[in-house]
Amino acid sequence: MLESIDHINIVVADLEAMLRFYTEVLGLKLTKRVTISGPWIENVVGLKNVSGEVIYLDPPSGPRVELIQYKPPGPNPSHLSDSNARGIRHLAFRVDNIDDIFARLRSGGVKFLSDVQQVPDSQVTYAGGVRKRLVYFHDPEGNLLELCEYKA
Repeated sequence: MLESIDHINIVVADLEAMLRFYTEVLGLKLTKRVTISGPWIENVVGLKNVSGEVIYLDPPSGPRVELIQYKPPGPNPSHLSDSNARGIRHLAFRVDNIDDIFARLRSGGVKFLSDVQQVPDSQVTYAGGVRKRLVYFHDPEGNLLELCEYKA
């Protein structure tokens, strides 16, 4: 059976810009950079004559984030950044002090969809009196991201 989430893969158009955002703005650590090509990846992804540049980014804990730029590039789906679009919709980063991180990112130019919000106890409860606070924002290519904090 399943053991854990191993990684999250984000297909990107501008690998260098996305690398800068995820390392310099969000603080993930670059741990590996590779080129993938050949029959094995063509078989895995179901595409012929495809290759990719892949960057592995690790947070302090949890699954790694992989940024991949395919050649040739695929289509750019419309409405990718809409919160209610179908499919896997966002990547959530758990943080310890959401207010400080929110202020730092905002002052660095990140545009958030709202201020930090608290999940109402009347709608969702967590064990031990823990409460969740969260906020959504986009990376430079429109992928939806979340910061979330759980505290009693």
